[in-house]
Amino acid sequence: MDLFEYQARDMFETHGVPVLAGAIADTPEEARAAAERIGQLSGGVTVVKAQVKTGGRGKAGGVKVAKSAEEAQAAAEQILGMDIKGHTVHRVMIAQGAKIAEEYYFSVLLDRSNRSLLAMCSKEGGMEIEQLAVERPEALARVEVDANTGIDEAKAQEIVDTAGFDAQTGAKIVPVLQKLWEVYRDEDATLVEVNPLVKTEDGGILALDGKVTLDANASFRQPHHAELEDKGAADPLEARAKELDLNYVKLDGNVGIIGNGAGLVMSTLDVVAYAGEDFTGGKASPANFLDIGGGASSEVMSNGLSVILGDEQVRSVFVNVFGGITACDEVARGIVAALETLGDEATKPLVVRLDGNNVEEGRRILAEANHPLVTIEDTMDGAARRAAELAAAN
Repeated sequence: MDLFEYQARDMFETHGVPVLAGAIADTPEEARAAAERIGQLSGGVTVVKAQVKTGGRGKAGGVKVAKSAEEAQAAAEQILGMDIKGHTVHRVMIAQGAKIAEEYYFSVLLDRSNRSLLAMCSKEGGMEIEQLAVERPEALARVEVDANTGIDEAKAQEIVDTAGFDAQTGAKIVPVLQKLWEVYRDEDATLVEVNPLVKTEDGGILALDGKVTLDANASFRQPHHAELEDKGAADPLEARAKELDLNYVKLDGNVGIIGNGAGLVMSTLDVVAYAGEDFTGGKASPANFLDIGGGASSEVMSNGLSVILGDEQVRSVFVNVFGGITACDEVARGIVAALETLGDEATKPLVVRLDGNNVEEGRRILAEANHPLVTIEDTMDGAARRAAELAAAN
């Protein structure tokens, strides 16, 4: 789960990371009121910042400096409702102004390719770090972090030394990096990024902009993270699937996909995409990723099918199961149960390919039910082609 900047700021403050005052506003009037309060801390100067989960806000006009509460209100009027890379701005943050001397960059993240944690730091902050990494890779220090020890004082010192900070500035940054590590560790994050991390004219170090990604797999340890979810922007189908504890991701196509095991589901997406190219100019493609997992019961199968059939974009459904821990007869019972529960609401054809554990019993259950929407196919490729054909025809 990605956080909005204001949520990251609040999280930083909770863990002792030095930040400036900030408040959120959903209307220009609220922005003016916030600027009147916060501006007193910085000579009337505030910064109005669009709250969207994407980069490039400044270039898009989503970050504006205001020298009065009236200017903050006018800036909010311009920013609210703005489209930034496909994200509509519904909220702004009013931040205290700062006198910046230098801008830096710091992040700690999960480095999946090396199966470790990685800290990145640069004396050149403020710009897009991807651009810096490509154009001037030598300016971006990369330091591996042991998850067991994290960023203690010695590791923080290694990071600032590798990035080339002078001794005086580095000494001020070291404790801030330790606090940012506490955020990463204690909040079960996969990314904590500050860009820019700044030195002010009086020599202080501040985190002016934060980006935090939280690991949803650790939500059982972090019940308070549920309050940070942007429920208003959540896809209703994904929200429902989450309530049912289904591993579901919404896509843009029209063939619903259900499989058991992430690898099989990913392969299913591919074969459906390839098959779809043969029908009406490629008008059949995957509508979702749904992994019912190993050992899935008929109830799980029924829940998954109910979610997919509730997607208005779906024109056909491909159920692709290789029975191992998940028995094919359980899957078949789930399909029959879901169709009985949905009744007349079930109007989309299902193509089912079963193989493996209890496959004959699974096929027998489906054949006995003899539902007019269900087609049984023996092979994965044949089933993908049939599902794509039905989606294109519908």
